[in-house]
Parts: sequence; structure tokens; C-alpha cells
Amino acid sequence: MGNPFLGVVFHWLGGLASGSFYVPYRGVKKWSWETYWLVGGFFSWIICPWVFALIMTNDVVGVLKQQTASTLWWTYFFGALWGVGGLTFGLTMRYLGMSLGMGVALGYCAAFGTLVPPIFKQFMPSLPVGASISEIASSLPGQVTLAGVGVCLLGIAIAALAGFTKEREMPEAQKKLVIKEFNFKKGLMVATFSGIMSACFSFALTAGNPIGDAAKAAGTSTLWTGLPKLCVVLAGGFTTNFIWCVLLNIKNRTGYQYLASHVKEEHAHHGGMGGSEHGAEARAAGGIVADLKIPALANYLFSALAGTCWYFQFFFYTMGETQMGKFSFASWTLHMASIIIFSTMWGWILHEWKGSSKKAHLLIAGGIGTLILSTIVIGFGTYLKGLGGGH
Repeated sequence: MGNPFLGVVFHWLGGLASGSFYVPYRGVKKWSWETYWLVGGFFSWIICPWVFALIMTNDVVGVLKQQTASTLWWTYFFGALWGVGGLTFGLTMRYLGMSLGMGVALGYCAAFGTLVPPIFKQFMPSLPVGASISEIASSLPGQVTLAGVGVCLLGIAIAALAGFTKEREMPEAQKKLVIKEFNFKKGLMVATFSGIMSACFSFALTAGNPIGDAAKAAGTSTLWTGLPKLCVVLAGGFTTNFIWCVLLNIKNRTGYQYLASHVKEEHAHHGGMGGSEHGAEARAAGGIVADLKIPALANYLFSALAGTCWYFQFFFYTMGETQMGKFSFASWTLHMASIIIFSTMWGWILHEWKGSSKKAHLLIAGGIGTLILSTIVIGFGTYLKGLGGGH
């Protein structure tokens, strides 16, 4: 038997971790995005999953070895698709900031986290997930859930309108001061793609359920049985992020930054979101960048902190999922709602909406509120299904 109240607490801790993970990246100086994203990624997707699985579970290597190739493949594959979403999620933060970026991306994630598995099931009936999209639409719980998806898309539209209003009203200098690469149109497109792909994480966890069962059979406490499957899911995420970041290192000629003590002048303006000096501001009177020294130790520490923080969202998510019992339907929606709330909190703390009108503030608040409402409606629809609600 689980403890649903404790499960809710764990999900909100996961939401706090996810909603806060990008903050440490603001302290990174004179590293390009692809450099600090990959360093943080090593901690998010390789180091932390294995360290915690080895410490908290029994015989993690043996548990993974006894899995079928099919289980490992689907868990890894959908983890890789989620990794594409995670990769573009970082770009979303660059272009839209934390409150708007997470609101839009996670709105899509909440919607498609519900839709992606049944759509795949529709065309691939052998997949180890629940009902297909047509089966969902034929029942009252399914119709309520789909209505929640519609509310979610409305919330995205309201949040997007808030971003459009902000872009139109605020002077370019003001936007760049807080979010130095603010680009509403580009950010909206990236957030849309990111949210859709990130929804594959819920599918990956479902595909990895046999791993959790094997961990429990090996004597691992129920609370920690989700940790071994994170090793596989996040390995998939690491694969796509590693490939992309290395390609960017090659293209932008930034690969030297991992070990260099000084940055090249053309890269001197790079750094964490809103936290680095712009090239023009760092130049001395003679046109030469005044300080090219890379604070390497601080950069590694900030990136490691950000990566570890991002991992903890999954750490607490799997813990919460084991405690929800018959209320496990609420795990994904609780996770999304808590992330949206905490990321919006950070956006306000970091003054991302400073200088925008009352109308823009009301729109973003309304958009976030609608997104939270959508997660409740989606959760209620799944709850009805849990009660046995039918046609």
C-alpha cells in the first residue's frame, strides 16, 4: 500500500527541482550553450542515475541484464525521443525565459504526454501501454481526458498571447537585459517541438515497468524500484543530447572550452541565460575584450548543480509514483502542474516580466492558471477511468 499524500509531496519536490534546474546555468561565464549543456547533461543522464541506482537499489546490473531486448530497446528508444525534447527545452529557456518557456513547453508536454502513448498504440497494438486513442475517445473518462487536452491547448494559446504582448510592448533593450536571446517566434516553435517530444518520457517509463518489477523482486524497497529504469531512459536522453552538443562544438568551434583557461574573443559574450557579459559590454576602450579568463571551476560546479537538480525531478517522480496507489493516474499531471508553478515563480523572482504591461501580466497569469486547470481535468478523466467509468 502506498501513501498518496507522501506521493503528492514527492511529485511537488520533483516539480521544484525541474522548475529550478536552469537557475544555476545563469552563473556560467564564457562557455557556449552547447558546452555547459553537455557538462550538465553528464550529471543529469549518466552520473546521477547510476550513482543513486547503485546506492539505493539491489543488484542494478543484474536487474538490467535479465530484461528482454524488447524492454530495454523501447525504454531506451523513447528515452532518446524524450532527449530530443530535453535538448530543445534548453533552447526554449534561452529564447523565452523560464516562466513563459516552461509554461508553453510543459503545456504541450502535459497534453501530448496523454496523447502520445495511445496514438502509438493505435498503430502498434503490441506496445506495452494502455488503450489506443479510439478506445479512449469511446468512453466518458477518455472524453474528459481529451477535454483536458483541449483546455491545455487553450492555456498554451493564452501564454503565447502573453509572450506576443510582451514582445510588442517592451523595448528591445529591456527584453535583452533579462533574457539576452529573447526571440518569441523562434522560442514558440522550439517550445512546441520540445513539449511534444518531452511527452515521450511517460511512454519510456511505462515501457520500463518490467525493470521496476525486477528491481522489486531483487529485494529493492518499493520506494526506489523506479531508479534502475531511469538508467536506461536517461541513457537514451543522453545519446541525443551528446550527439547534438558535439556537433555544435564542431560547428561553432567551441570544443576547446572544456579544458581551456581563456576563451576566444568571439566567444567572450557566451554564458548562462541572462548571466554573462555581452561582448560589447566587456570590451575595453581599445576594442579588446577586457577579460578572457574562463572561470572553469565555477562553470563546472554550476553545470553540475544544474544537471543534478534536473535529475532530481525524475528521482522524486519515480518515488512519488510508487506511493500513489490507485491514484497513480495523477502522477504525470501533478508533475506538470508543480513544474509550471515553480518555474513561473522563478520567472517572477528573476524579473522576466518587468517592464511589461498589466495586460501581459494578466495574460501570463491566466495562461499558467489555465494550464494548471488542464492538468486537473486530465487527471480527473484518468481518475474516472480508475473508478471503472465507461461508456
